[in-house]
Amino acid sequence: MKRHLIFIMFSVFFLPSTTVSACSIVYYIDKISGKIYVANNEDYWLDTDAYIQIEPQSKNKLARLWYGWDDFAQGGVNSAGLFFDGAVTPKLNDSKKYKKIKGNLGDHILAHCKTVNDALALLQKEKIALGNAHMVLGDATGNAVVVEWINGERKLIHIKDGYLIATNFLLSDPEKGNYPCYRYKSIEQRIQKLKSQDTTADMRSFGNVVGGAVQLPQQDSNGKSGGTLYTSFINITDMEFGLIYKLDNNKITRFNLKEEFEKGKRRVIPLK
Repeated sequence: MKRHLIFIMFSVFFLPSTTVSACSIVYYIDKISGKIYVANNEDYWLDTDAYIQIEPQSKNKLARLWYGWDDFAQGGVNSAGLFFDGAVTPKLNDSKKYKKIKGNLGDHILAHCKTVNDALALLQKEKIALGNAHMVLGDATGNAVVVEWINGERKLIHIKDGYLIATNFLLSDPEKGNYPCYRYKSIEQRIQKLKSQDTTADMRSFGNVVGGAVQLPQQDSNGKSGGTLYTSFINITDMEFGLIYKLDNNKITRFNLKEEFEKGKRRVIPLK
């Protein structure tokens, strides 16, 4: 995967500081090749010490790559092709049926699950729910779902027409807040344009799907800067990974995931 293949034409939007923890996630199956792509814009404080962590396969755990900070995976993929990411939503889960998250949930899922169904079963078995976020799960078989927890009830929004998008409103109950969402609309419009073309999608054409949903750096009332901290791209079918840091196409990290996982080494790569 060459650097220019994931160059993105970023569009300009100015948003209030309250959206600094926004996130945009998309899972897409190319109608011609059948290849599966995922992408994520992570919008957060720009002074965050984010990094990529690679964990090797062990006796009971799958090899995996995740990105995040403070020993907590914000998103990632494993050697079986299972992807996850999450996005903040209005807080609605106050049920005592579920446990509060302890430890690194994303790493736990990627270490032990090969498919979306495996991950859903793990979440249910361990009584895990997100109180103020929903989770996107997608795998190498073409199965993808957004998981939401509303007042103690789990809601599943399944992939439809070859794609699945999540931003910061509840897909199962949009009127609870953060809706309408220009980022969701932008991604959906670009997906439809991509689907209408008679050419096979690649990392570059797919990457531009999230280009209109980024947030340029801006300061809040206290002078703290927020915006798109990084944008990640994964070709699940070919196990290719790319990440652009702070909207700078000169700051690209890329891996052949299969080769990286075969090295059998734990790595932590600071983003800078």
